[in-house]
Amino acid sequence: MTGALLYRWPAAAKFGRVVPKTKFYEHTAVSATVRGKFVADVQRITWAYKLADATIHLRGNAAVPEIQVFVIDTKDDDVSNDVLTAIDKAVHFPIIFELRSTGEQARTRMVAAHKQLGGPKMRLSAYFSTGWQSVDAPRAPLPLALDLPALYAGLLEPILPIAARPGERLSDATSRIEQAREVEREIAALERRLRAEPQLNRKVELRRQLRDRTATLTAITGPATPKTSNALERDTPWTN
Repeated sequence: MTGALLYRWPAAAKFGRVVPKTKFYEHTAVSATVRGKFVADVQRITWAYKLADATIHLRGNAAVPEIQVFVIDTKDDDVSNDVLTAIDKAVHFPIIFELRSTGEQARTRMVAAHKQLGGPKMRLSAYFSTGWQSVDAPRAPLPLALDLPALYAGLLEPILPIAARPGERLSDATSRIEQAREVEREIAALERRLRAEPQLNRKVELRRQLRDRTATLTAITGPATPKTSNALERDTPWTN
């Protein structure tokens, strides 16, 4: 999770349409459990902005034809990622969410997953988020970009939990994050085993494995330049 960041969305892209929760049930399979979370978590869903060639004069492509901004007013303090996933699966465009807590202190945070379109099946990464902040917090201008894919990458870059590598594709960056989280789970399991292991020789082996997995995690999350490939085979780099 990153620190504070909210974007100043262009007035020309304002859409401002409230979307009933039932619309999302109609367009994707939503379990009874997730429907319950819609009811418990969500006060209102507003399709707030539509970032497209027609509104902000940036060309899209098959992977990023448009970018939608959805504002979700919560009933309590937060919204489950299961709800966000259901909305993402129902809307076949990349989405940036702003969650607005309607509790005692009005707060907001930006959340998004990297949505990969254009292949045989839509793919969603894990969700990335800013920290909570005041709804009146200053907003940053949109990242400079020549087209919608570059804008999408620029919007997501600041909320990813790892540093960018020069020229790295957004899909490669999110894959690194998934790999890092898997290694972190392995490290946590090894640490639990080490604390519980009574035999010295087994402790030595577990410490060796722990050092190995820690080095792997450092390699995955570090700033080293990744292996490059033919430019025609690359999707949009997430840094300009």
